Amino acid sequence: MTQTIRILLADDHRIVRMGLKTVLALEPDLNVVAEASTAEEALAAWRAAQPDVTLLDLRMPGGGHEALRSILTSNPQARVLILTTSEMEEDIHRALTNGAKGYALKDVAPEELAEAIRAIHAGGRWVPDDIARILAGRESSAALSAREVEVLHLLIKGLTNPDICTALGISLGTTKAHIRNILAKLQVSDRTEAAAEAYRRGLVGQDAG
Repeated sequence: MTQTIRILLADDHRIVRMGLKTVLALEPDLNVVAEASTAEEALAAWRAAQPDVTLLDLRMPGGGHEALRSILTSNPQARVLILTTSEMEEDIHRALTNGAKGYALKDVAPEELAEAIRAIHAGGRWVPDDIARILAGRESSAALSAREVEVLHLLIKGLTNPDICTALGISLGTTKAHIRNILAKLQVSDRTEAAAEAYRRGLVGQDAG
C-alpha cells in the first residue's frame, strides 16, 4: 500500500493554496493536511500537524525565510520545499543554505511538483537545472562581507565616498577599498552596474534606492 505524504501549504495567497490543493488532490499519495498564510501561522501549523513535507513561499507576512528558520529550529529534520516566484540568487542561496531541501518556482509543472515532494519525502533534495544554473553563477564569484553589503546599500542610495565614510565611521581609504572589492566581487565596472547586479542577485530590495 502506497504511503500517504502529509503536506503543509504555506502561502499568503488563498487562491494559490486552492490551486495547489486541487493539483495535489489528483495524486493519490499526496494529502494536504494544513495551511498557513503567514510565517507565524506556518510555524503553528507545522507544530500542530507535523507534516511530512512543507511547501513554503518566501513572500509572505513575517517572511518565508523566517518561517523556514523557525520550523527547522523546532525540528532540524523537517523537510521543506520552497515554492515561490523569486529567482533571486540570494533567496535561493539563503534558503538552501538555511536547510530547505529543495527550491522550485511556481510555474513548475504539476507532475514535476509531485515528483519534487516525493523526492524530498524520501530524504533527497530537489534543485532543478534552472535553479542550479543561478547558483552556479554565484559560486563563480566571491560573496560580499557584511561591511561590503552596508557600503553597497549606501552606494546605491547615492552617497558619495565621504558621505559613506561619515555614515559608517571609516576612513576614505577603507571606503575606497570596500568599493573596489564590491565591484570586483560583483564583476562590474561602476556603481550603476553594481546597483543593477545587486538588485538582480537580491542583495538589496527594490526600495533600497
